[in-house]
Amino acid sequence: MKKIELETIVPKELEGKRLDLVLSQLFPKYSRSKIQSWIKAGEVAVNNLSCKQRNPVNCGDIIKINTTLRNIVKDQAEPIELNVIHEDNEIIVINKPAGLVVHPGAGNQVHTLVNALLNFDKKLECLPRAGVIHRLDKDTTGVMLIPRTIESHKFLVKELGQRNIKRSYRAIICGQLIAGGTIENKIGRHPTRRIKMAVTSKGKLATTHFKIIKKYQHYTYLNVQLGTGRTHQIRVHMNSIKHPIIGDPLYGKSISIKKGIHPSLRECIRNFKRQALHAYNLEFIHPTQKKMVSYKAELPDDMKNLIEALEIDE
Repeated sequence: MKKIELETIVPKELEGKRLDLVLSQLFPKYSRSKIQSWIKAGEVAVNNLSCKQRNPVNCGDIIKINTTLRNIVKDQAEPIELNVIHEDNEIIVINKPAGLVVHPGAGNQVHTLVNALLNFDKKLECLPRAGVIHRLDKDTTGVMLIPRTIESHKFLVKELGQRNIKRSYRAIICGQLIAGGTIENKIGRHPTRRIKMAVTSKGKLATTHFKIIKKYQHYTYLNVQLGTGRTHQIRVHMNSIKHPIIGDPLYGKSISIKKGIHPSLRECIRNFKRQALHAYNLEFIHPTQKKMVSYKAELPDDMKNLIEALEIDE
């Protein structure tokens, strides 16, 4: 048990922003979810008054935090190999493999990307979640961006929040689409199966743009761009239009393999044990160079093999 007493004055550049966002920027050592839990517990006061996390703050407001950190388990460095696409003094860009959980949680306390990053760069201990500012599902592969300094972390978290970081994916879906388009509806927790997300009126607005790369006889290869970043967003949205991603264990189980397809494609799909989804490209403003940069992650072998099998089936 550790007693935490913090006090700060809101600077002019943060005036009008919501309380939890301001505190996460002023105290980057603590995650935003942790700060929100303190606010909900009444352990944060603005000018000696309790408040809600969405409340805007004013320049000169005095914010006090009085809380206790309970049984915090420090994430440990682990010698897990990383596929580094790019690194400099401010950022690391990696190609995440399938099967790697991004950060520790219930059932996955070790062997995560966070543990790998702490081994790769010990200085990441100073950043929340070892610098991880966005996530990919365990079995989604592809490019991820990790800031290395507090200043770069603040900048990129802000850019992500303002949707200035462009994220493009490659997906292979069931069925043949006629044209590209945009899916825009609300995504929230599934009402009965809590491990799943679903399109629901009680959720948060989500926007997914997609373009056709190539049509096959019974499947379609897509380029997908996120307008928002909800949990399982692409997987849920594709399933909502009756075109789930090949291999998706949560949202594509009910889709049977088409009759009459080439035996090699049938075998490839049958053995594809994850969603055929890959984070292909990240485009963002470099935190110190202040210029637009772009990094791509090559398709993994399993998706390359799937595309080859689709070509044979044509």
